[in-house]
Amino acid sequence: MPDLLIELFSEEIPARMQAKAAADLKARITDGLVEAGLTYAGAAAFATPRRLALRVDDLTARSPDVTEERKGPRVDAPEKAIEGFLRGAGVAREALIERNEKKGRVFYAVIEKPGRPAAEIVAEVLERTIRNFPWPKSMRWGAGSLRWVRPLHAILCILTTEEGSEVVPLEVDGIASGRQTRGHRFMAPDAFDVRGFDDYDAKLKRAHVVLDGAERADAIWQEATNQAFASGLEIVEDKGLLSEVAGLVEWPVVLMGEIDAEFLDLPPEVLQTSMKEHQKFFSVRNPKTARIERFVTVTNIATPDHGATILAGNQKVLSARLADAKFFWENDLRIAKGEKMQPWLDALESVTFHNKLGSVKDKVDRVAALARELAPAVSAEPDLAERAARVAKADLASEMVYEFPELQGLMGRYYSDAAGFAPQVAAACEEHYSPLGPSDDVPTAPVSVAVALADKIDTLTGFWAIDEKPTGSKDPFALRRAALGVIRLVLENGLTLALEPLFVSGLARKDIEDTGIARDLLSFFHDRLKVYLRDQGIRHDVIDACIAMPENDDLALLVKRAKALQAFLETDDGENLVQGFKRANNILAQAEEKDGVEYSFGADPKFAEDPTETALFDALEKAEAKIKPAMEAQDFGAAMGAMADLRAPVDAFFEAVQVNADSDVLRRNRLNLLSTIRQTCLQVADLTRIEG
Repeated sequence: MPDLLIELFSEEIPARMQAKAAADLKARITDGLVEAGLTYAGAAAFATPRRLALRVDDLTARSPDVTEERKGPRVDAPEKAIEGFLRGAGVAREALIERNEKKGRVFYAVIEKPGRPAAEIVAEVLERTIRNFPWPKSMRWGAGSLRWVRPLHAILCILTTEEGSEVVPLEVDGIASGRQTRGHRFMAPDAFDVRGFDDYDAKLKRAHVVLDGAERADAIWQEATNQAFASGLEIVEDKGLLSEVAGLVEWPVVLMGEIDAEFLDLPPEVLQTSMKEHQKFFSVRNPKTARIERFVTVTNIATPDHGATILAGNQKVLSARLADAKFFWENDLRIAKGEKMQPWLDALESVTFHNKLGSVKDKVDRVAALARELAPAVSAEPDLAERAARVAKADLASEMVYEFPELQGLMGRYYSDAAGFAPQVAAACEEHYSPLGPSDDVPTAPVSVAVALADKIDTLTGFWAIDEKPTGSKDPFALRRAALGVIRLVLENGLTLALEPLFVSGLARKDIEDTGIARDLLSFFHDRLKVYLRDQGIRHDVIDACIAMPENDDLALLVKRAKALQAFLETDDGENLVQGFKRANNILAQAEEKDGVEYSFGADPKFAEDPTETALFDALEKAEAKIKPAMEAQDFGAAMGAMADLRAPVDAFFEAVQVNADSDVLRRNRLNLLSTIRQTCLQVADLTRIEG
């Protein structure tokens, strides 16, 4: 069976598009081949700045022959209908066969579709893929109609067997397929023939092209860490930058350069961000001082002077960039030290947060008030929490954050320190945006927690107030992330916090007194909590059973209850008691519907006839004596344990007793006994929501 090799050779493909383009090429080609009846053993796609490549191993040599039966009109149908069927099926009149069916004799066409050679199918699929490739952005060039991310120069397409290789003939917009490719643009620009993937891969390496992006990234990282280690330094890890740089070069050459001494006292984050964003440089850190002292750049060419000229040019450009950063830094420090950031705070009044929610200054005022309100609940000093909230967003007006928005918060910490504010305030400036994602650390310092919670709750209540909620996959204001941030702040800090009053308070600061909005926002939190807990293995029906209980806006209490309930349900007693509860509840619901009354007036032990009834009365009394204080103490484990003790007497009762007895007195008493079972169990969780 032949192996297929495809290469689409073009001008430079942007690094950010390469991985998806390789995946799209693989998916579209292999899907097309399979749909046409071919099978294969394996496939792998590759991307470099100048080429997309695909290998498909053990492709079947031709598609199978196919026989298709197509039902036509009745034999006595109008001639035009029969002729239309013949044209559609592509068969002659004499090739039709007749069959008896319920509605009479019907024509059938038997269509023989012979298999086709793999080369013919590959040509069709590849041409369709090239003409309809899903680039995020594409262009036309010359006089042709083809659109590609950058001008496409050549198509390599060959099928290889043990006997040799053959070119799959096709032409797209004047570009004919062949077996030639080219190596590195400068170091090996001449064309050469290839016979198969192994030959292709080996010849590319000799022509200074590393085909596999992961191999390029590994080579870059290995050489960079070796050079840094040799100087007693270490590379600051950045997987995103590594992936991007690996997509910029076909033959990575790693060079390490110096940073001018005048810039070494800049904050390391400023150096790292400036070099990454403007130059795509890796930062090299001194592990003893944590200062960024050097940089690593990756070039696409080996030079006779071992990169000296390239490094000199890079250092010159870098110095100019860092001179700007130094100017911003020094100017910002003067404002932070001399004026306590006040000009920035004033400037926030002219920065719009949202056209319906006012300026950033308006938001800061609301967050400061809410942080003060929250402070006692998170063990923070109210004055410090309010002060931190008032300066936490001041750095948004600084020159450094204007140039590098990703440094917001972090620069706030530096400027807060420079202004002489308390360390807790500086920490809150940096940490109040956190957590930004599921893997981000959660602040634990009380002032930071107060400001982070206040900031997120203000954002959520604000957008709920103006009815700008997430819909489907759309969440332009990252409100799901904000809600998850609140959930993690509460749970991971073990906070006892009633959210609904905070929502009402946040809405009131926007002149909204509609408690329905607060409840709707709480429902949104419950939905996010379900996702969060589901990832931790808590069943959705268990969460629903706990959300249905009072105080469901206390997330820590809710989660504690859910974990206890799940642990209870994983025991035999728990599982069986739930079945007993459901049986009692079903019998009771049917009787109440039939009789038009509610059986909740308490059963009387004196009407018990069977020993199992007496035992159940005793068990329920003992359970109630344990469950009530346990629930008041929020000891859900103890409450579940007391409920588990009911399993045996409930089972025995249903085994021995007929609830709907002939005697009305016995029947009513037993139904009231079932009501006691229901009321006792529902104190712990809404077991009606448990599935199974």
